[in-house]
Amino acid sequence: MSADTALSDAWSRIPSPGTAETEFERFTGKRMERILATVVAIGSALLGVQALVAAAAGISRGATPGYTTLVAIVYVPLIAMLTACVLGRAVRVSAGVFAIVYVIALAAWPLVIDAGAGDGQPWIFFLVNVGVAAAMLAFPMKLQLVWAFGVPLVYGYVRLVEGEFTSRFWTMTAFDVSFTIILGIVILSLGWMFRSVAAGVDDARGRAVASYAAAAAAAAAEEERVAIAALMHDSVLAALIAAERAATDRGRDLAVSMAREALTRLANTDAGVAQEGSDEPVGTAQVVIELRRALSERGADAIVEEQGTAGPIPGRVARAVVLAARQAIGNSVDHARGRGLHLIVNGYGARGLSVTVSDTGPGFDVDDIGEDRLGIRGSIIARMAGVAGTATIVSSSVGTTVTLGWERP
Repeated sequence: MSADTALSDAWSRIPSPGTAETEFERFTGKRMERILATVVAIGSALLGVQALVAAAAGISRGATPGYTTLVAIVYVPLIAMLTACVLGRAVRVSAGVFAIVYVIALAAWPLVIDAGAGDGQPWIFFLVNVGVAAAMLAFPMKLQLVWAFGVPLVYGYVRLVEGEFTSRFWTMTAFDVSFTIILGIVILSLGWMFRSVAAGVDDARGRAVASYAAAAAAAAAEEERVAIAALMHDSVLAALIAAERAATDRGRDLAVSMAREALTRLANTDAGVAQEGSDEPVGTAQVVIELRRALSERGADAIVEEQGTAGPIPGRVARAVVLAARQAIGNSVDHARGRGLHLIVNGYGARGLSVTVSDTGPGFDVDDIGEDRLGIRGSIIARMAGVAGTATIVSSSVGTTVTLGWERP
């Protein structure tokens, strides 16, 4: 495989960054998740330091190797979760890992602690609600509730096992369990409330944007209808009448000129940048510049190749080619997400030039294009016909190629 072929194949697999994601971003929801992660990181860090101090005191009193191992098993995923919350990356994964590891470590607590322990709170107790907060970040609501009730109950059970179910442990453990359950429910309620508010804001904004887009589309369609109606009355009908009455060579030339004028105006009804402007000759370099500007405006990336040079091209022709190519680029971005977008500008010296716009999108059936659709029939085919040029469109399941050509008469 040649280098050019390999490059083209790789490019065809990359979607245009400006159009790869078109779904409306849920801005408020993402910001709320970031805020929740930051708050959880701050609270968990404070409780983690408090628990670490208590754990260090146990280690200094000559704790068993299992005790030290349990501290490491809990604090490694805790530190990973705090780091992820601060950085805002992999928060759900790291929080989910800590929530699960903490429950396992809590259940294993009686295995590393001698029975008949004292009344003091073990260090692992300080992290009960950290596990609930981690579940709030990582899991759906049903699992969050399981953690909010289940983790304190597991803690209560292991405390009773640690105290050999003596009566002096029941009252203290019942208080600890009820307190942690209430605090866990409060944490989940705040998370649910803030997420619901953020989701409501995003939904309201989405509906407003959709309503505005629908109103703008309706206004644009009405404006286009009025413009086409005026054009049909003022230009197209006049050209048809002139063609019908043309009985001399001069009359026929005038009819042809009027027809080209009508086709150009018809093609330009949907392009705000399609002013007639000067008809000063330009070169292919200017055409390439305009095409690259069109790509930049659409936020699309594409390979633009310039092969050969053309003699001075009438400004009217160059504008028609550029505007037709702009429409082809817009169609590729809108319907093929700009995948494999590739532009080639060929200059044939004094004979003329051609512009090829191709992509590797899903393609379409050219014969199914409605008569009232100006995107291809008006903005590409009619526009090129207005300057005595050609437009060829070939589309299949492997991509679409639009070839625009103009030859000097």
